Amino acid sequence: QVQLVNSGGGSVQAGGSLRLSCAASGSIFGFNEMGWSRQAPGKQRESVAHINSEDSTSYADSVKGRFTISRHNAENSVYLQMNSLKPEDTAVYYCDGDFLLDSNGATWTGWGQGTQVTVSS
Repeated sequence: QVQLVNSGGGSVQAGGSLRLSCAASGSIFGFNEMGWSRQAPGKQRESVAHINSEDSTSYADSVKGRFTISRHNAENSVYLQMNSLKPEDTAVYYCDGDFLLDSNGATWTGWGQGTQVTVSS
């Protein structure tokens, strides 16, 4: 019932910036949490940054101070501003979320197709 669509990503030099966007669509009543995880070659997927319905944010220690997750004026769209990028940030980034489907508490949890972020030295 829910579709997550990523945009952004690409290749940048170390120290550069990228901005990722994610939009959720479908029969969404509300959301609990949205954000990004990432997976680098040879690594397990890890949480990067997430924001909940009360605008409380969480970040991986490795990106604190460099990445900022935000919502604009739509609760089902989120943005990840990535500054001071490092080669170790290279990974496929997946938008993910946990959504309310109705007023009875039904939920849907999933992730989008992913987008490649490559940071060169």
